[in-house]
Amino acid sequence: QVQLVESGGGLVQAGGSLRLSCAASGRTVSSYKTGWFRQAPGKEREFVAGISWSGGSTRYADSVKGRFTISRDNAKDSVYLQMNSLKPEDTAVYYCAADVTVGVVTPNLGRYAYWGQGTQVTVSS
Repeated sequence: QVQLVESGGGLVQAGGSLRLSCAASGRTVSSYKTGWFRQAPGKEREFVAGISWSGGSTRYADSVKGRFTISRDNAKDSVYLQMNSLKPEDTAVYYCAADVTVGVVTPNLGRYAYWGQGTQVTVSS
């Protein structure tokens, strides 16, 4: 079992930055891949970024490349999403999720068995 809790969301102006955190408990975070997803009102949940258990491999959605950075600190059982140059279209509930299967970092949300409750990010224009 994996429990995930996100924090760090809030209201920010366009061009600003936020850092989201995902704290894990239960199974140690260093044993699985972690992804960040987001869901805007009326839209499907979409992949944002993912990171391997070691942190050596990352993957990003095209819409956030060059602006967002995913990282992890296994000693703290935490994964982070640094979001810079935020745009109004980044407004969504952001979720972290754990993929405990073997393989590469995937954007396929069906592979992620464990999810946090989400944190709201609102970017004003």
